[in-house]
Amino acid sequence: INLVEKKFPELIPNLSTCRSPQMMIAPLVKTFFASKMKIDPDLIFHVSIMPCTAKKDEIERQQMWRNGKRDLDAVLTTREFGQLLKMRGISNFAALEGANYDSLLGASSGAASLFGVTGGVMEAALRTAIEIKTKQPLPRVEFQACRGLNSVKEAALTIEVDGTPITLKIAIANTIRVTLDLVARIKSGQASYHFIEI
Repeated sequence: INLVEKKFPELIPNLSTCRSPQMMIAPLVKTFFASKMKIDPDLIFHVSIMPCTAKKDEIERQQMWRNGKRDLDAVLTTREFGQLLKMRGISNFAALEGANYDSLLGASSGAASLFGVTGGVMEAALRTAIEIKTKQPLPRVEFQACRGLNSVKEAALTIEVDGTPITLKIAIANTIRVTLDLVARIKSGQASYHFIEI
């Protein structure tokens, strides 16, 4: 979001209006979950473990706050979490005792399990939209490396809607440098996509 706001403000209308998954769940933890568990929300310290350092900046955005307070108190990167485990001497995961997950909303959808991997948000959104529109499951999506951009994967997915084939072009980019290269290709007319996940 920051990159688009600072370098490409003309692209702001193309951004999703949805919050990220971590920012969707955060207010639910401090409201619904707190109420369900009969816990004072001020006693909950909510930490998200994420692969991307940009998630740390996301919790600082005041438009994500309620009543002047953050719903998500801290973000650890997966690397930081690994370092924390190492500092605490936790390394033999096979010896750890199992525990039940504290379910916030009950059973999860299959698409939800995709959110933790690169391209997962896109695949979950595509799966849901395509299944609603076509009443058919999303076919397997085969991503290919984008020529000239090592960290961009792209795919073309053809679906049939009301008897008419529609080809959706999608891409996934990692890192700011790669995103800048991808935006340059799009702006120059070398590439065009319906959906991009950064």
